[in-house]
Amino acid sequence: MENIKCNCEGTYKEILEKYEKDKSNLIKILNDIQEKSGYIPQKAQKEISEYLGMPMAEIYGVITFYSRFTLKPKGKYHIAVCLGTACYVKGSQKILDRLKERLKIEEGETTPDGKFSIEATRCVGACGLAPVFTVNNEVHGKATVKMLDEIIDELESK
Repeated sequence: MENIKCNCEGTYKEILEKYEKDKSNLIKILNDIQEKSGYIPQKAQKEISEYLGMPMAEIYGVITFYSRFTLKPKGKYHIAVCLGTACYVKGSQKILDRLKERLKIEEGETTPDGKFSIEATRCVGACGLAPVFTVNNEVHGKATVKMLDEIIDELESK
């Protein structure tokens, strides 16, 4: 099948035109948009809907089904605290509480300056290093509140 040009305007045209107008390309398109933007904006959802001829509700359903995709922009430094059993038992809730207190935001939020965002996860697969948090997918194991504060201090100075 020939790659048909998108008649949509906007910043996502180049991504959309890499793919045939086939619903089976939705996940790949969403992945590319998230890589470019850091999240899936409503404008992108509308352009995808028009390009693939899919209802926006269906696209939204896919985005919200897969935890990989997000509808909100993440901060430059995305911090995820594992609350899986091993991490929780070893004190990860204290780390999450300190993170929220320090950054003055809740889980799923981004600081007003766009520098930090917080997420609570269920498992990052590093149970032997519990408790664990990640910064932009870089794992910090055997974590303490002091370690978290030191890392935030360092990131704030950048």
